[in-house]
Amino acid sequence: AFAFAAPACGPQPIPAVTLKMRRAPETPRNASVSIDEQYIGPLVYVGSRGVRLPLGTHGITVEKDGYFPFDQMVTSDRDDIELIVKLEPIPD
Repeated sequence: AFAFAAPACGPQPIPAVTLKMRRAPETPRNASVSIDEQYIGPLVYVGSRGVRLPLGTHGITVEKDGYFPFDQMVTSDRDDIELIVKLEPIPD
């Protein structure tokens, strides 16, 4: 009888890290989070659940009407990433 090991079938897991976001107290909970120009959800949702980022460089944007946007580039490699988001109000 012959025995052999077959390679794993099906989709293989994609290496990724967790992006955690916390908001400064003056930052609106319902600010919009986008990653690589793709809408993800409100900041309160993303902050409570986190987001898995595939390895590589990603653009993070948090926006809310009446505030300057928060833009940051992050590189995911091995370690989880934590951002503290602080939106500054646009003066009248």
